[in-house]
Amino acid sequence: MVKKKLSWQEKLNNSKDYPKVEEIEGKMAKKWGTGTMVIPAPVEVDELMRKVPKGKIVTINEIRAALARKHGVTIGCPLTTGIFAWISANAAEEQKMEGKTDITPYWRTLKTGGFLNEKYPGGLEAQKLLLEREGHVVLRKGKKYFVKDYLRALFSSN
Repeated sequence: MVKKKLSWQEKLNNSKDYPKVEEIEGKMAKKWGTGTMVIPAPVEVDELMRKVPKGKIVTINEIRAALARKHGVTIGCPLTTGIFAWISANAAEEQKMEGKTDITPYWRTLKTGGFLNEKYPGGLEAQKLLLEREGHVVLRKGKKYFVKDYLRALFSSN
């Protein structure tokens, strides 16, 4: 029997057993220190991404910090938070293709340092265009793009 491939929206809404709080151990403890970490549900990441208003941006690190505060832990998982942001971006594009207009503004979520995410739908050029339409200045550094003065445009979800 062939297993049906899940849509991006199904992946976004499939929380499995998340959120889950775990001790930081092993290799992760060397990089992130000791304490506890939340592995968020995909919809939690999407919810935070949805809150970023036009003209503002957020980075994965700010989303991770908000998740940590919400769950009362040391950190938000760096790996799953990034993966779930990617799923959210693709789910939003899927919704856009269905004619929906109230989609998650994923292009406002950047990588650490204000860098654009090449894995988002349409790649760097599409994210650059969407950010520029909202008034951001996007500069190139080697093969990467970043938002100029991104710290000034950071959105705080506190």
